[in-house]
Amino acid sequence: MHAMQYEITLPADYDMGIIRDRVAKRGHLMDAFPGLGVKAYLMREIGEDSLVNQYAPLYLWTGSEGMNSFLGGPGFQGIVQDFGRPAVQHWTGLSYEEGPSSATLPRSATRLRSPVPAPTPPADAIGAAVEESRRLAKVPGAVATAVAVDPRHWELLHFTLWDRPAPQEAGDRYEVLHLSVPERARLGEGHRW
Repeated sequence: MHAMQYEITLPADYDMGIIRDRVAKRGHLMDAFPGLGVKAYLMREIGEDSLVNQYAPLYLWTGSEGMNSFLGGPGFQGIVQDFGRPAVQHWTGLSYEEGPSSATLPRSATRLRSPVPAPTPPADAIGAAVEESRRLAKVPGAVATAVAVDPRHWELLHFTLWDRPAPQEAGDRYEVLHLSVPERARLGEGHRW
């Protein structure tokens, strides 16, 4: 599994209805994309939960082939044409768990990026992150949760989809505009720490 996200930060006065309309018209185009486990079309607006307007889709790929095909294909080129070429962040997947609300469409998502401190053994930090992800997967309202690591920068990514407004916990909170899940069932295959 590979996690991937790009963030498009928009002006404070940007009409976020444009992003909602874009996703409403184009979101379905990824609903059958080979190699894609989950694409969460995420957005956040300036307000109580965010200091920025942002479109920030997050992807969970079953392998690198689908991710590479997307980045080299027309879907990502549409982003580049409309918004410029964003930096694409990516992490190696460690764990994916379905939650008690897995049959429900998510309304919100949380994302927490945290560094692995230098004195902490990587295996200890990763083990603790996977255990936290498994704990989150049991929380009422959780649709699914994933944890991944960027070993170049030693950063952990916790990502959880919720069937209700995201809990007020550490990290960024997003609205989920659409969810594409063509190979979601494959995400748990062989991706256990």
